[in-house]
Amino acid sequence: MAAAAARRVSCSLLRRDHRHLLPLLRPFASSAGGQPQLTVETSVPFTGHKIDPPSRSVDTNPSELLSFFREMSLMRRMEIAADSLYKSKLIRGFCHLYDGQEAVAIGLEASITKKDAIITAYRDHCIYLARGGSLVESFAELMGRRAGCSKGKGGSMHFYKKESGFFGGHGIVGAQVPLGCGLAFAQRYLKEGTVTFALYGDGAANQGQLFEALNISALWDLPVILVCENNHYGMGTAEWRAAKSPAYYKRGDYVPGLKVDGMDVLAVKQACKFAKEYALQNGPIILEMDTYRYHGHSMSDPGSTYRTRDEITGVRQERDPIERVRKLIVSYELATASELKDFEKEVRKEVDEAIAQAKESPMPDPSELFTNVYVKGFGVEAFGADRKEVKAVLP
Repeated sequence: MAAAAARRVSCSLLRRDHRHLLPLLRPFASSAGGQPQLTVETSVPFTGHKIDPPSRSVDTNPSELLSFFREMSLMRRMEIAADSLYKSKLIRGFCHLYDGQEAVAIGLEASITKKDAIITAYRDHCIYLARGGSLVESFAELMGRRAGCSKGKGGSMHFYKKESGFFGGHGIVGAQVPLGCGLAFAQRYLKEGTVTFALYGDGAANQGQLFEALNISALWDLPVILVCENNHYGMGTAEWRAAKSPAYYKRGDYVPGLKVDGMDVLAVKQACKFAKEYALQNGPIILEMDTYRYHGHSMSDPGSTYRTRDEITGVRQERDPIERVRKLIVSYELATASELKDFEKEVRKEVDEAIAQAKESPMPDPSELFTNVYVKGFGVEAFGADRKEVKAVLP
C-alpha cells in the first residue's frame, strides 16, 4: 500500500509538471530526465518472416508519451485544417492527407536520429512535420507561398528538408524506393553508420522497380528499411483485389520482414528500432505497417464509394492511434482527460495561428519558374529559332 501511495504522489507531481510543460515539450526526447520508466505491451504481437520478432514489451516514459500525444494531435489537426483550406480553394492541385496514419510517422521518428534518412511518397505532410518541419512552412507550401519548405513550388506532394534527412515527397508511385536504396548506398559507402527508411503504400507494393532495388540492396547489404504503409486501399482498390499475396512483409522472399500494428505508436517505435539495428549489421529488411487512412486517397476522392462509413467508424473507435495514447496517459495518471482536452484546444489555436501567418507569405516571384531546374553557374542558354541569337541565360 505504501508503494501504491508513493506512486500516486509521484504521478500527481508528474501531472502538475507536465500540465505546464505540455506546450513546451519538444518531440522525441531521448533522455528520460530522471522520470520513471514505463513498460507497455504492444496491442498485438509482431509477426516475423525469416526473422525472430522483437519483444512486445516497449520501454517508454511520461515525457515521451505526452510528446507522442502532442505531435499526433498536431498532425491530425493540420490535416483537418488542410481539408478545409482545400475546399476553400486556398490549396490547389493534388492533396493527400495522412490522418489516421500518424503513429507511423511518430513511432519511426522516435527510434532514429536526424542523421538517418527518410524518403516517402506523396502523403508526406506529417513525415515532414515529424522530421522537424514547422506548421508555417507546411501550410505555406500547401498554399504555394514563398515561405513554404519548397519555396511554394512543390505543393502537397513535394515537401523536403534535406538538413533533417528528409528527402521528399515523390509523386511517381514507387519511384522513391530506388532513390531510398541509393541513399543507403551512399551511407554505406561513406561508412556513416546510419540507415534509410523508404516508405511506400500497398498500392505501390507491386511495382517492379521496388523488387529491382531490393535485389541489389540485398546483394550489397545496404542499410535500407523498406516500409510498406498498408492502409488497405491503393486509391480506391482494396488490397485483396490488387495483390495475390497481400502479406507485404513476406514479399522480400529472401529478405526478412516484420508485420507491425501501424496504429500503435509504441509498436512502430519498437519495430523501427529493431529494423535499424538489423539493417546496420545485415542489410535490408521490410516492415509492413498495418494502418488506415480516414480521408479518401486524395481530396478528389470522398473515400466512401469503395468502403462503408461503418468500416471507417469502426477503425476510429477501436484502433485510433491518438486515442490509444490518450488512454495510456490517463491510466498512468500523467494527465487527466480534461487536461488533454484543454491541450487539444491549444493545438487547434497553434494550427490556426500558423495558417494566418502562412497566408501572409507572398506567392513566389515568376522568375522562380527558372530556378532549381539546372545547376547554378553552368550558363544554360536559351536561343532563338535560328540558334544564333541568345534570348536568355538561365540562372
